[in-house]
Amino acid sequence: MNDVVENDEERLSRLKEKVKNLPQLPGVYIMKTKGNKIIYIGKAKALKNRVRSYFSGSNDLSSKNIFLVKNVHDFDYLLTQTEVEAFLLEASLIKKHRPKYNIRLKDDKQYPYIALSMADEFPRLYLKRKVEKNGSLYFGPFTSGLAVHATIKFLNRTFMIRDCTDGFFKTRKRPCMTYQIGRCTAPCVGLINEGDYRTDISAAKIFLRGRNRKVVSELTKKMKRAASEEKFETAAKMRDSIESVEKILEKQAVINPSSEIDQDVIGFFGDEHGTMLETLHIRQGVMIGNRSHFLKDLDPNQPGEDIREWFTSFITQYYFDNIIPDEVLLTVDLGMDLAKLLQAVLKERSEHEVIVRFPTDEKGSKLIALANQNAKSRYEDQVSKTKKRALGLEEIKEKLGLPTIPRRIECYDISNIQGTESVASQVVFEEGLPAKDHYRRYKIKTVKGSNDFESMREVLTRRLQHDEWEEPDLIVVDGGKGQLGIAVEVLAQMKRNIPVVGLAKARSQGEFSDTEVSATEERFYLPGRANPVLFKPASDAFQVLVGIRDEAHRFAITYHRKLRDHTSLESELDFVVGLGEKRKKELLKRFNSVDDIKGATIDQIASLHGFNQILAERILLQLNDVESIEAQPETTE
Repeated sequence: MNDVVENDEERLSRLKEKVKNLPQLPGVYIMKTKGNKIIYIGKAKALKNRVRSYFSGSNDLSSKNIFLVKNVHDFDYLLTQTEVEAFLLEASLIKKHRPKYNIRLKDDKQYPYIALSMADEFPRLYLKRKVEKNGSLYFGPFTSGLAVHATIKFLNRTFMIRDCTDGFFKTRKRPCMTYQIGRCTAPCVGLINEGDYRTDISAAKIFLRGRNRKVVSELTKKMKRAASEEKFETAAKMRDSIESVEKILEKQAVINPSSEIDQDVIGFFGDEHGTMLETLHIRQGVMIGNRSHFLKDLDPNQPGEDIREWFTSFITQYYFDNIIPDEVLLTVDLGMDLAKLLQAVLKERSEHEVIVRFPTDEKGSKLIALANQNAKSRYEDQVSKTKKRALGLEEIKEKLGLPTIPRRIECYDISNIQGTESVASQVVFEEGLPAKDHYRRYKIKTVKGSNDFESMREVLTRRLQHDEWEEPDLIVVDGGKGQLGIAVEVLAQMKRNIPVVGLAKARSQGEFSDTEVSATEERFYLPGRANPVLFKPASDAFQVLVGIRDEAHRFAITYHRKLRDHTSLESELDFVVGLGEKRKKELLKRFNSVDDIKGATIDQIASLHGFNQILAERILLQLNDVESIEAQPETTE
């Protein structure tokens, strides 16, 4: 669009005229601001009708849509073959662009799954946080990585499944210690055939699918058979495994013992403070976990708010990355047509039949009630925490003398790698919570050696040059008066009037004569003020400011370690005979870690430019230290 100055009436008239040219076909519409920023993405069975409804002047629009229309300067659209494709495309574009006025699932924590690598000749179990179409079976999601690791460990021991990496497995010449202590059947060296190994894998699958009583029954038969054959050591292991399964059964929340399907149950609770959605994951009648999503800008009871619209948007986004079960129970009656459409969308994504329904039967209604009850409980906890954070932000405003409540706070931290290479992190908190989509990492380019002051100057200058990014209400720099002074200089040079505070730890308890200052390790410095501002360590304001500083430090350190690990990998490769600089760089382009190289096959390495079979084998032998293992005397049975 040309940069023509126009009033609201002219803008709306232009948009209405453009709507007339829209087709009555399914597709996705994309609404943009004057700066061409995408602020809303929607789907429609008939684009013309749907988009026209925004600019018709109707009083039925929700307050969110009223604000949306005021900010729309232009729109685009993409046609799809079917309405199902429109659903799928909308979810994909929302995930990519994260528009301001869409339902956005900000909980980007990747919940863990148990993956079973069925594409392997001898499958193994491992933790995976992203579902991929690689031939593996996925079970979950689970709420705890520790629980996943514990379950995998239990299954490996109970059913004697290999726990080694693929690289280690492929290079073995003799059984490892896991076999020696009776916890693996050594498929790596052919001590068990594929058929017998897959029998053990089947038992593990039965357990993971929740049919644990059948597992106990099968283990009991094996135990009795081993005892009758006087294999008492094997029988004893079976007995221990049965006891372990029984302990797990005691802890499981059995919802429906007769169920043989996987279900998700989605409920919600909300008001003017926001909406909490709760998803219960029930597998074969056993609840294995739950997930919560809080949508702070959504009031489900607001006039003009279409529950079905935002609820279906949540579902399509939620199942973008998550496993889709056999049945999804909803607390909202979508109606037959929309429910069937959603079933088609989920079938397209999962490649299996999916039932989506509003339950009216007794069992289904009880599950919905349970999901809604959980949603209400978590909502109350969330609102309580939100109010505490709001009080904390208010205290920060008052103590630091800010013109507005610091709803967006940015914090910067510098980290050095052995004094020779510096990196920086930008961490953003919105409403007192991490906004991880806005985190940024910087590799310092203009500063040689370790110089935190000049590194801070560079990173703040680079950040403030991004005019398209939202301006913060407060900048926090990790450091004392020196870093604060640099920040003030940069802000003046960039002609930005943004409040800034420096945060540093006290050097000693007796550093200041003021007893109140010495009571805390943290100091908060403002420009032009000699003494630090004080916050009580237990206050919500203190927790927000120190929390963002600690998060910035953590984020910088992870980048620091990533670069350091890359450097360590490079130095470790120096010891591989016959691997020069060019070949080493070629390896580093293809693999990110020593474990990745160790897990590669000879053919994968040999296929790289400048490599061959002999060199590839030598690399794997040296990195896996296989030669020293093979040099040990062979054992005899």
